[in-house]
Amino acid sequence: MKEAVSVAVLGAAGRMGRTIIRLLVDRAIEGLELKGAAEADPVVLGRDAGKVAGCADCGVKIVSDVAAAAAEADVLIDFTQHTAAAKHARAAADMRKPIVIGTTGLDDRDTAEIRQAAQQVPVVLSPNMSLGVNLLFLLVRKVAGALKDKNYDVEIVEFHHRRKKDAPSGTALKLAEEVAVGSGWNPQEVLCFGRKGMVGQRPHTQIGIHAVRGGDIVGQHTVIFAGEGESLSLWHQATSRTAFGMGALRAARWIAGKAPGLYGMGHVLGLVE
Repeated sequence: MKEAVSVAVLGAAGRMGRTIIRLLVDRAIEGLELKGAAEADPVVLGRDAGKVAGCADCGVKIVSDVAAAAAEADVLIDFTQHTAAAKHARAAADMRKPIVIGTTGLDDRDTAEIRQAAQQVPVVLSPNMSLGVNLLFLLVRKVAGALKDKNYDVEIVEFHHRRKKDAPSGTALKLAEEVAVGSGWNPQEVLCFGRKGMVGQRPHTQIGIHAVRGGDIVGQHTVIFAGEGESLSLWHQATSRTAFGMGALRAARWIAGKAPGLYGMGHVLGLVE
């Protein structure tokens, strides 16, 4: 790991981009420095990234060209749109720079392109960067394994702000994947996205996922294991985006100097090998 790591933020004017820039300007994690900022929105181009983020001027101007933003950076952090994230992963591979991707809503093609980039550079890809949620991923797999074949039904409910574009959340999908793995099910065969009408009796080998959108809710996820006579719920609430931003910065600090490959936040936080 390098003693000092310089960072370029892609999606600098977005909610997460601004959060990460504020944390960098405030030196929330020692040894990290903002060196570049890129954004597609023409309204903010040429403006100081710190000013756009709502803090002090930092001397880094927002540009549209990713290569220019990344020129002095050791690591890229991407919180953009799913099509842009895949393109940025390819650019990172071309520039031989590690990249941290927190963008959600990725489709199979996007993920395949990111995996290909990870053959050339280290990539941290995670639908959620917070410590609490990554602990939740581990817990739900363990609980699902413990309750396997004991006739417990699993439902996942997620809440986000009205501006979130993808549904269900990437975190909810990852939680469902962890439940399926713990239960010995194929995730592609057991997901049920909401219900309407005469759907019939619920099969046991099913994971229901429900998305709620409204207001300014940062993020809430509940995994319900419902049995006969009792139910168990595992719940996480994000009260600000700081937890996600700190996770992204920890990932940027961790990934510098790593070998090419696809990593998750479990690796960054030391939760998995």
